[in-house]
Amino acid sequence: MKFLVTAGPTREHLDPVRFLSNPSSGKMGFAVAAAAIRAGHEAVLVAGPVSLRTPRGARRIDVVSACGMLDALKREIASADVLVMSAAVADWRPAECSASKLKKSEMDGVLRLVRNPDILQSLHPLKGSRFFAGFAAETGDPEAEALRKMRDKGLDMIIANDVSSPGCGFAVSTNRVSVYCADGSRTDLPLMRKSAVAARIVKMICALARGREAGCRSR
Repeated sequence: MKFLVTAGPTREHLDPVRFLSNPSSGKMGFAVAAAAIRAGHEAVLVAGPVSLRTPRGARRIDVVSACGMLDALKREIASADVLVMSAAVADWRPAECSASKLKKSEMDGVLRLVRNPDILQSLHPLKGSRFFAGFAAETGDPEAEALRKMRDKGLDMIIANDVSSPGCGFAVSTNRVSVYCADGSRTDLPLMRKSAVAARIVKMICALARGREAGCRSR
């Protein structure tokens, strides 16, 4: 199968030196791409601004903004079997982006924002038989919000974690997640290295995707 994986943050520029972003390191998404390759699959990695080394065997597409990430995914989705949205995409961007650095004297202290497109909802018309998985990084108990996102975005799976919990934040190399599937199942994984979490996620995706494909052939 061919995995299309997003990773890292997006940056939404106000001018060439200022932007809105978040602390995502991209480690989880890069680990998913690497795990897919180790399992014998292809991987295309659409990465926001991160300094991580590309997993051997992956094809990497670097993007900056949410709109740039959406454009890249639209170009790649037709040849993918699985989409894993691990990137921490900015929900908002400045309404205007100056081509030159804004001077302090030119700024009034009010930043007008516009909403970025919802990438998963934008790609849903192209889903077809593809397997779509997303991530829900929340604070506190993520279950209710994860289930809402899975339902509203038409996902087959969502991986949720509490980023305020020790060892589960953006910059660390470990994670503790709960995996919710559209069939109503839930799997809780203990705190482990993100590479191990990614391997479990890829294994679960493959089992569910192949099971669905077999079911379609039998009908």
